[in-house]
Amino acid sequence: MIVPPSDSEFNVLIAGAMDDLPPERIKGLDNVAITYADEPTPEQMEKLKLRGDGLLLGLYEGIPLTKRGAGYNLVLPDKITLFKLPLAQISRGFDDFKEQIKHTLWHEIAHFYGLNHDDIRAREKK
Repeated sequence: MIVPPSDSEFNVLIAGAMDDLPPERIKGLDNVAITYADEPTPEQMEKLKLRGDGLLLGLYEGIPLTKRGAGYNLVLPDKITLFKLPLAQISRGFDDFKEQIKHTLWHEIAHFYGLNHDDIRAREKK
């Protein structure tokens, strides 16, 4: 575990992770807010049926591209939230923390594209 950075430092790290992702992974992001919180809310944990000991590193909330129909317009932005404290908890150092941010960000972006966990794992192995 590392000492969590300040919110402003965490925001800079998220922006850096976005810059480090391959362009093909982020080129289709449209109407998506990327934000952060210290940890998930009780409502988010309940919605995902996570117990108190479950760690949630990030969360995509919205309608994946693959589920959008012709009537998809005038909607609030989808949201990707990265959770600072769980990410710090699993990190073995600052470089690992940065890598965990990047990996979690990509994972949540993949959900935006409609990929499920099996799809994501398969792509990560390539």
